[in-house]
Amino acid sequence: MKYHAAWIVALFLCAGPASAGGNKGEPAKVSFHIETEGTDNPKMIFPHGVMGKQRFFRRIPEITSKDFAAFSPFPAEDQASYGAMFQLKGNAAKRFAAVTNANQGKWLVCLAFGKIIDGVVIDAPVDDGIIVVWRNFSIKEIEQLDETLPRIAARKD
Repeated sequence: MKYHAAWIVALFLCAGPASAGGNKGEPAKVSFHIETEGTDNPKMIFPHGVMGKQRFFRRIPEITSKDFAAFSPFPAEDQASYGAMFQLKGNAAKRFAAVTNANQGKWLVCLAFGKIIDGVVIDAPVDDGIIVVWRNFSIKEIEQLDETLPRIAARKD
C-alpha cells in the first residue's frame, strides 16, 4: 500500500511541471475543423452553435499551424479585429483541396488560440493553397503569429 501511495505522489509531482510550461515558446495554435454528424463518436467531435443551430465538428483538425508556410493579416470589415490569409505548404495544400472537394456544403471552422473565431461554408474546392479567416483575430494574436510564421511576400506586378 505504501508503494502505491508513493507512486501516486510521484505521478502528481511529475504532472505539475509538465503542465506548468504554458504557451511561452510554443507555436501559435490555429487549426481548421470540418463539420461532421452529431452521431459520430462523442469523444471525436465537439458541438458549436452556428447561425442559431448546433453543429458538430471533428476534434481532429484537417489543417494545423504546422501546415502553414506563411500568413498575411488584414483589417477585418468590422473595423475592430483582423483577418488573416494563410498560405499552406505543398502537401497540406493538396490535402486541403481534397478535403474541400469532398465536403462541399459543410462548415469549416477556425479554432485559434483556444476559441472558435470564424467559420465558412465550403462552396467549392480550394485548390490554391490559401485559407482565409475573415475576422476575429486580435492584434495580440497577430503578433503571436508573427513570432512563428513569416509574412506572405508582397507580389510585384
